[in-house]
Amino acid sequence: MSRFEDTDSDDSESRSETRRTQQINRLLDQIRETAEKLQKDGATRGDLKLLARSLKELRYAFKIFTPFRGTRKVTIFGSARTHREHPNYKAAEQLATTMSQDGWLVITGAGGGIMEAGHRGAGRQNALGLNIMLPFEQRANPIIHGDDKLVNMNYFFTRKLMFVKECDAVVCLPGGFGTMDEAFEVLTLVQTGKRDIFPIVLLDAPGGTYWKKLDDFIRESLYHDAMISKEDFALYRVTDRVEEAVSEIEQFYKVYHSMRYVRKKLVIRLQKPISTPLLEAIRVEFNDILSEGDIELRDALPEEDEPELESLPRLVLMFNRRNLGRLRILIDCLNAGNMEPASRTFV
Repeated sequence: MSRFEDTDSDDSESRSETRRTQQINRLLDQIRETAEKLQKDGATRGDLKLLARSLKELRYAFKIFTPFRGTRKVTIFGSARTHREHPNYKAAEQLATTMSQDGWLVITGAGGGIMEAGHRGAGRQNALGLNIMLPFEQRANPIIHGDDKLVNMNYFFTRKLMFVKECDAVVCLPGGFGTMDEAFEVLTLVQTGKRDIFPIVLLDAPGGTYWKKLDDFIRESLYHDAMISKEDFALYRVTDRVEEAVSEIEQFYKVYHSMRYVRKKLVIRLQKPISTPLLEAIRVEFNDILSEGDIELRDALPEEDEPELESLPRLVLMFNRRNLGRLRILIDCLNAGNMEPASRTFV
């Protein structure tokens, strides 16, 4: 590389850094402007207290999680009341052990039961905790208690935002109202495109039927009455085998890396290039999810402005932002290296 090329590269990086700084400053200005408008609107003390505490909680949580943004993370949900000898506890512990050995970090609600099992399997070094402060039941488990990677939160909505925002997969084990709430919220966010697609696994202990019964209800009531589409079943996996849960998560990132929108274009980043025959087959099979145009194999778009991902190949398409189940099947085809996932039947 010549000294002129070096200079061009430095200039490009400098321009990118300047753009990022300008964007950050604009967002900070928006936050200040919104705060000033709250005062002008005559917001109540209670409203301001809620907003101030929420912002404070999220700022601190972002601070704790930022150093780990480059590491894949799995969030584990489940009952706080599950005893250590219960098969569900052992399944959660085994899952967390395997994922941490494969280089993943494990996020839980930091309480007892399934949350403790997840942290016990991961070990303190690989555990991240988002504890909710309650007048009963919930206190940080001994594995994460006192650790710098533990965040104590007052609001469920800020806590749930962090659970989903910061992870690359979710595994739900049996639990009560809270677990059901978390499972369905994650499914809703992915189904509606409010969260990028990622693996969602509903895991029972071997022989367990907790999630199987829920899946039967979804099929017999929600699907039968046309409240969901058959492709929505591609968004989650029900299993009673830890090995299958691990495979579902890790296979998802075999070729697929990440996605983001650039204006109206969906950019799917890939770990490695795909073959021309596979690309052509995908173009034919998934033409129905396009609002216009075709599926293109491209280099990074200038607007992405993420130098660390610039070298990755990507598919670029005008996604209709509606058929998220079909988009998940497309990702499965990319990871499989063939079109077999597109031929699966879900009902």
